Amino acid sequence: MRRHLHYFEVLIFVVAMGAFAFAQQPATKTPAPSPAEAQGGRSHRPPAYPPHPPSPPAEVAQGKQLFEANCSFCHGADARGGETGPNLVRAQVVLDDQKGEIIAPIVRNGFPDKGMPKFALNDGDIAAIAAFLHNQPLANRGAPSLLDVLVGNAKAGQTYFSEHCTTCHSVTGDLAAIGAKYDPKTLQNLIVSGAAHESRRRGPATPKVAPTTVTVTLPSGKTVTGKLDHLSAFVVGLTEADGTYRSFARNGSVPKVVVHDPLQWHIDMLSKWDDTDIHNLTSYLVTLK
Repeated sequence: MRRHLHYFEVLIFVVAMGAFAFAQQPATKTPAPSPAEAQGGRSHRPPAYPPHPPSPPAEVAQGKQLFEANCSFCHGADARGGETGPNLVRAQVVLDDQKGEIIAPIVRNGFPDKGMPKFALNDGDIAAIAAFLHNQPLANRGAPSLLDVLVGNAKAGQTYFSEHCTTCHSVTGDLAAIGAKYDPKTLQNLIVSGAAHESRRRGPATPKVAPTTVTVTLPSGKTVTGKLDHLSAFVVGLTEADGTYRSFARNGSVPKVVVHDPLQWHIDMLSKWDDTDIHNLTSYLVTLK
């Protein structure tokens, strides 16, 4: 009996010591939930694009005015895309930009081969345009905007046409009834591009453009003319009117090569167009029914 009591006393002592040791251990704190977890049970994720600090309202207003004057006829009044220009609000280059530092080289150099001219805008103007773009809500994807481009003077447009366009175009020939074939926005885009980048558009076929030709003058004085097929620093290739393909090796300026691009005037004008002239010319062409 005494032996059993001894064992019982030992057991009580061991249990008591274990309880004492556990009580001395520091309590483990449960981490407090994050604000996002407390509200919806979801962990916080960083935004997929760099945040843009709010710009002064006056700068945004200036950017809106500049954008409408220089960019809206391609990219839409709200910058969400037009018939030829892409959505700029969600463009990665705009999302990555902060104050126009990434946009500036694009604005000043343009993409003439894609129909985007160069714009001689200063840093302040480009920063204002950037502020306007960043001020547009990303959540609203929106549809391509419809912009009323008939804000010009048709009589002034007729005068401009007579002074600058009749060498290549005629209102009774290639442009006859063109106002009945195309909507005003398409006409304005055709004025700028010369139909060079309209072949993939849906809807009525755009005016056919004559092929680019080239004249090669050999050292003997003989000239060869045909449709340009290939031109590099080392060779020029062409197809003559009878279908014969000819190619000539180039060594500097020999042979003499002169390219005749029917759209050259439009290409040269990309950096020279004035909005007033474009609007006036569009308003005039619309009247040609």
